Amino acid sequence: MALTTMAGMQNWPTPSIESVPGEARQLHLRDTADGAVRPVEISGDEARMYVCGITPYDSTHLGHAATYLTFDLIYRVLLDNGYRVHYVQNVTDVDDPLFERAERDGVDWRELGDEQTALFRSDMETLEAFPPQDFVGAMEAIDEIIDLVQRLLDNGAAYVVDDPDYPDVYASIAATEQFGYESNYSREQMEQFFAERGGDPDRPGKKDPLDALIWRAHRDGEPKWDSPFGPGRPGWHVECSAIATNRLGSTFHIQGGGNDLIFPHHEFSAAHAEAGLGVDRMADFYVHTGMIGLDGTKMSKSLGNLVFVHELTKQGYAPSAIRLGVFSGHYRSERDWSDEVLEEASARLRRWTAAVAERPGSLPRAQRLVSDVRAALADDLDTPTVLQRVDEWAQEDLEAHGADDPEAGDVVATALHSLLGVRAR
Repeated sequence: MALTTMAGMQNWPTPSIESVPGEARQLHLRDTADGAVRPVEISGDEARMYVCGITPYDSTHLGHAATYLTFDLIYRVLLDNGYRVHYVQNVTDVDDPLFERAERDGVDWRELGDEQTALFRSDMETLEAFPPQDFVGAMEAIDEIIDLVQRLLDNGAAYVVDDPDYPDVYASIAATEQFGYESNYSREQMEQFFAERGGDPDRPGKKDPLDALIWRAHRDGEPKWDSPFGPGRPGWHVECSAIATNRLGSTFHIQGGGNDLIFPHHEFSAAHAEAGLGVDRMADFYVHTGMIGLDGTKMSKSLGNLVFVHELTKQGYAPSAIRLGVFSGHYRSERDWSDEVLEEASARLRRWTAAVAERPGSLPRAQRLVSDVRAALADDLDTPTVLQRVDEWAQEDLEAHGADDPEAGDVVATALHSLLGVRAR
């Protein structure tokens, strides 16, 4: 089936936040490539960030939410630092998992993708996550992807396998001298993850088992687009390379996603951009979130052990409580989700809300809390410390701090909403 490019994807509304009184703190993040926490240095007034989006074959679960809420925090801290944020996110709306789920359920894969993308938008709006300025489906970006594949072919960074039936196009890992810098994995680790995460190491005709597919020649029953190198559809990694660099430039500040994307996805996304555009490093920071588990097992679609955002809100849990449950662990940690985590988060939200309304204490005390919150967020998004500091503020004996000042409650409530996305009133 031949397809044309789809129209641009609909975004979700931008949350309305207020400026937080006091002095902002420079954001520091851990870069996977360097293995170190360092300051986010930005020249000019625009911070540029790309976060890998969903493959829309199922609903938004807590694992998704944890990732996107992490980068929502980064967005909020960058705003607090005085930057405009140019945020780009893709949707992999043409890919094998989508086709397989649609076939299993007896539905059209495009309808399934549209339905699940709409639910994702709804969940992100409910959680008050900042939307990307560019929310881009793979099908929307086909022409851009074809242009990048052609660049890679023209400069010798890619090749066509010798297969008259399926002349797939592959990018060579030898195309950039720095290949492997993003993950820092050994060859053995790369081979393991490549095989486990959608790679095809045994494909005949490849120059190296790790070479990545960038254009899949048309097979019967699959969608196709015309290209100079034959009809087919794009590979996954080159999709993100093209979408990111066409909107943020050949180099930008932050690329993000879950730690299961470190290799092969982020390694190859960077390598394709670097080989095609002639730069040494695509992103200044490669930032990765830990996985969320349920009862000690990684939460994943393949295992079916999912907790869905929309189901939690239907049960009456406040979006702010969901955020606090996610923020109770550090974003880089492998952590567990449970009913106990959510109940504790709900109780914490009630304590904070009561403190803001009934016992905010003095304005200087509230200002010290806001400074502590900023400092913890600036330190690689140390949300457990943020929660600890606000808990201490909410539970502290107020006798030594003077009469309650309504302005103190306003200051704290503004900071919690603007910096954490948590509504405490």
